Amino acid sequence: MVGLSVAVGRFFEALFWAMMQAAGQIGAIVLAALFVLAVAVRLVLGRWPWRRRR
Repeated sequence: MVGLSVAVGRFFEALFWAMMQAAGQIGAIVLAALFVLAVAVRLVLGRWPWRRRR
């Protein structure tokens, strides 16, 4: 019975870490996409949009 309890605990631990890894990867993808979007806006507008034009 103890062996089954350990197996179930390890299963849920592995499931938890897999979910955390997936969440981290999704977060990294979102941050990279925002960075690429910011660079694209910078290239298209030629200057940062919040700067005053002279």
